[in-house]
Amino acid sequence: MSQNGYKRLEGQVAIVTGAAQGLGEALAQRLDKEGCKVVVADINLEKAQQVAGTLTDAITVKVDVTNEEDVENMVKAAVDKYGKLDLLVANAGILIAKPVVEFTASEWKKVIDVNLFGYFLCARAAAKAMIPNRKGNIIQINSKSGKKGSYKNSAYASSKFGGIGLTQSLALELAEYNIRVNAICPGNLLDSPLWVNSLYEQYARNQGITVEEVRQKYLGQVPLGRGCTYEDVANVMVFLASDESSYMTGQAINVTGGQEMR
Repeated sequence: MSQNGYKRLEGQVAIVTGAAQGLGEALAQRLDKEGCKVVVADINLEKAQQVAGTLTDAITVKVDVTNEEDVENMVKAAVDKYGKLDLLVANAGILIAKPVVEFTASEWKKVIDVNLFGYFLCARAAAKAMIPNRKGNIIQINSKSGKKGSYKNSAYASSKFGGIGLTQSLALELAEYNIRVNAICPGNLLDSPLWVNSLYEQYARNQGITVEEVRQKYLGQVPLGRGCTYEDVANVMVFLASDESSYMTGQAINVTGGQEMR
């Protein structure tokens, strides 16, 4: 919201996947502040309901983004409740990091299924709802790992590289319907639940260093000298969802403090 109280996305209907915690929760809250009606979608319904309870006008949907029926029902719930869909924020994702020779096939496939196939299912369902209105926005939360390979993190990087390819392809296909498709590539969200509850330990184990050394290593790679925050990502999301970016589609925007510039 601007300092004068103007809500930049007033009246829009938005779905956020993976919205029950962490970045997804923060994005849902920001969309609420900007005037959106929000569909809080997550595989954890109880936590999604808690998030929705903090918002002005929101509903919850239990969704496994790898399940076609779940995803179609998610979009249907949005349209049934609010009459339209303006914005999809495809945020749901997982990360499993280990040496390639230690990955099981099922682990590797799970990352691809959630991060890439899940994005496809959500984008396809959203496009079906947006095409008749000839207007809409799809925003994928990607990663700096979608721009550059990631050490002992092959499944995640592969899923995110694929996500940028899908974003660009959908942007070309859906432009004639005035549906814009873009991605945001955040840097390391060093204080997020994903990092605190999982990634520090995974990376410390993979790299043979301590958790604190992991933190300092990743901070040291950022020219601006700090980790990425939820607000950093939310600011770009709001810009992409607004008419301020009406001439932008097929882009994958780095929010990395200068760590990634491609």
